[in-house]
Amino acid sequence: MTFAERMLHIDRRLIFLMIGAFTLVPLLFPVGLAINISPEVRSVYDYIEKLPERSVLLLSLDFDPASKPELHPQAVAILRHAFRKNLRVVAMTLWVSGTGMADQVIDEIAREAGKEKGKDYVFLGWSPGGSSVIINMGQDLYKAFPSDYGGKPTKTLPVLDGVQSLRDVAYAISLGAGNPGVEAWYVFGKDKYKFELGGGCTGVIAPGLYPLLRSGQINGLIGGLRGAAEYEVLIGQKARAVAGMDAQSATHFAIIVLVLLCNVFYFSLRRAARREAGR
Repeated sequence: MTFAERMLHIDRRLIFLMIGAFTLVPLLFPVGLAINISPEVRSVYDYIEKLPERSVLLLSLDFDPASKPELHPQAVAILRHAFRKNLRVVAMTLWVSGTGMADQVIDEIAREAGKEKGKDYVFLGWSPGGSSVIINMGQDLYKAFPSDYGGKPTKTLPVLDGVQSLRDVAYAISLGAGNPGVEAWYVFGKDKYKFELGGGCTGVIAPGLYPLLRSGQINGLIGGLRGAAEYEVLIGQKARAVAGMDAQSATHFAIIVLVLLCNVFYFSLRRAARREAGR
């Protein structure tokens, strides 16, 4: 059996092992491959960067654990940026299934930044009603959320000083994995109460949100893991998203090489067979 024949009949488990290695190694030891920053991601970054200290940033984590690989890194990057800018972060979720996860990531990044709950940030949690919660917040935030996720009355929290409704929010970002998400925040929030809105979403949803971006209905969009990696580069803190993009790039490179090699071996065997047949 020739070398080409042996390679074409290689144990598929070796191929699975190689792909696994190309995926795992960049996750453990990210190299930070070059990433071009898209205008839509930079728009979100630039808007937060220009906000004065102690401005109110509303972050709605509208996703559940199924979308965590793409949207969790976006939340981490935005929270790190907001806390570094000394903004007041008001976080919430429209997805009851993502409440515990949202609370965990906010507390984790706040501790990392040395921020105090109730003073520098608050997690309002979830309130029933879906998109109607946005309307209620636009009329009176304290009626929509009488207490935060920990049970403390929201009217007593220093982080909400001067905030009565969505009209007092300097910037709102929805990280959405579906409905309700970015579109709901535009239709029931920004369009009615006139605050600036940015968005983040999974990669598969991003194309459907570009009409909102192109029309100016949202000022920026972070799409999928790639968008999260771009944001990590912008804030100078490369983390899971950059590592994930390294893993994707390495895996895609390995697959391309395997496809090319298989074709080379196949055509070399076919040429050899034709030479044998011509004798």
